[in-house]
Amino acid sequence: MQLDLLPTRAGGAAENMALDFLLLQRYPVANARFRHYNWRVPAFTFGYSQLLSYAKEQLPTGEPVELCRRPTGGGVVDHREDWTYALVIPDDHSLFEAPAPESYRLVHACIARAFIHMGEPAVLKEAKRTLDADAASQVPGVCFTRAENYDVVHPVTGAKIAGAAQKRSKKGMLFQGSIARAAVASALDWEAFEDLLISNLASSLGLAAVPTPWPEMAEEEVSALTEQYSTEEWNAFR
Repeated sequence: MQLDLLPTRAGGAAENMALDFLLLQRYPVANARFRHYNWRVPAFTFGYSQLLSYAKEQLPTGEPVELCRRPTGGGVVDHREDWTYALVIPDDHSLFEAPAPESYRLVHACIARAFIHMGEPAVLKEAKRTLDADAASQVPGVCFTRAENYDVVHPVTGAKIAGAAQKRSKKGMLFQGSIARAAVASALDWEAFEDLLISNLASSLGLAAVPTPWPEMAEEEVSALTEQYSTEEWNAFR
């Protein structure tokens, strides 16, 4: 097994969500896979369990943006100024069997170490136990307004730098993450950051990172899922 590093692509909101899901469900080999991607137009995404009406309330007024429900959980994410990535772990890697907080902690620790190496202050938010009633009341909101356990945060201000959401299926685990560019230095070398993040992930996963061409996928399936994710039915199904 290796960590396949896929080429960077730009897509619309529905297309990016469809490709992430298909990298989980239709990838032709049993390797872990990582991709950083961009947005063709200004976009927001919201968590699988959230209400469309709530997500729409968070959109900017007077600016056209795309909005799409993610296949993972979490809150509303503004992708206009973020650094977005997806990581897929196959079902036969040990991390797939780990509890969700542990996989969340491992990936975000890799991000924090990359920032620290570049001179950016970053720590993981300390995990705190909450009473069941308190946990139930903390429904997903807007991603970067509140840091959750093991999010990457600024050690002094507590400002959230990176958050993510996960989905597990019989095929493996999809990890969709977002990093707030505004939360770090404006002159940060993002290519160098990506190299460091990949190196940290490969080391933590015990895998060799290998640049890999984009996999062949059935175009009709990609188009069909992109169209499905573009529909009001998908976005409003709750």
